Amino acid sequence: MRKSFNVKNIVNALLIAVFVAIIFVPTAKAMVLQGLMKVGLFSPDTAAVDVPVIKDLRGIRFRDASGKIIDLGDLKGKVVFLNFWATWCPPCIAEMPGVNKLHEKFRNDADVVFILADADGDLLKSQKFMGRKKFGLPVHAVASEIPEVLFQGSLPTTIVFDKQGRIMYNEAGAANYGSQKFIEFIDRLKTMK
Repeated sequence: MRKSFNVKNIVNALLIAVFVAIIFVPTAKAMVLQGLMKVGLFSPDTAAVDVPVIKDLRGIRFRDASGKIIDLGDLKGKVVFLNFWATWCPPCIAEMPGVNKLHEKFRNDADVVFILADADGDLLKSQKFMGRKKFGLPVHAVASEIPEVLFQGSLPTTIVFDKQGRIMYNEAGAANYGSQKFIEFIDRLKTMK
């Protein structure tokens, strides 16, 4: 009986408990992902993307909590950061501090628009999540069909459009959007014609 309570067995039991928590507890998984982002993993690749061109973004709409509709076609002349996410998605939760940091950097910049598209289908739940986390991110509901070239169902998915409406970044999966490298990427897009 005494042999079962030695240090090695206790350490093994703790490691198994941590592993099980990471697998089954979304918040624990999000914390691990956030830690990995802080050490430099999950850095967004801002190299040129090879995505089919969408000729006209008109008709791709999102609705905010007040009912105001935003049409991507009307945002020509602005850099648009579009993120599809859900409150139950650990990678989405993990990347939110970085997204919030990026948003805070460009919050008062009229040339940059943020749209966080709620994939839950529950705008109130998403707003409560943002309030609980003290994030000032603008949450929107999807208000139209979304072309598959933009969103194929993977969460999180982030797309950045330049001022001409061209897709300059399109990535499924979590990334640290609060990094200096990504802030500089947005700054470069702002200066492009």
